[in-house]
Amino acid sequence: MKKQCLIRGGIGFPIGVMISQLITICISLFFAKGKYLAVVPALIDVAGSELNAVIWQTLFSGILGSAFAMISLIWEMERWSIAKQTGIYFLLACFVMMPIAYLTHWMEHSLQGFIKYFLIFLLLFVVVWGIQYIVWRTKIKEINKKLTS
Repeated sequence: MKKQCLIRGGIGFPIGVMISQLITICISLFFAKGKYLAVVPALIDVAGSELNAVIWQTLFSGILGSAFAMISLIWEMERWSIAKQTGIYFLLACFVMMPIAYLTHWMEHSLQGFIKYFLIFLLLFVVVWGIQYIVWRTKIKEINKKLTS
């Protein structure tokens, strides 16, 4: 289990960086009027330069990718109920996501900004979880159908 955790964490780092870059490209395409926004301006102010801000965001995006990849092992805990897996996964994901979002200035630094970001995160989690649940339920039904045929 520890070996799998380290392997997934290593794979997750570049995936986290890649997803972060894709998000900045999409945000730039839709909201930046032809410019590329590598990071939010508030992060540049804190980091002291755009280069430092990009390095900071890249590092934290990689850490986020590693963390999400490692905690995905929770879904393989066959003795746990789906409710327990979901609850623990969500708590760990929040434990990682919220501080990184705060440090990278992806959320406004206020209680309202925290709540807004958390609600968006919760909504995305529920949507992705629901889609995954439907996909896996369909696959299991197909497997069971083949077994009974």
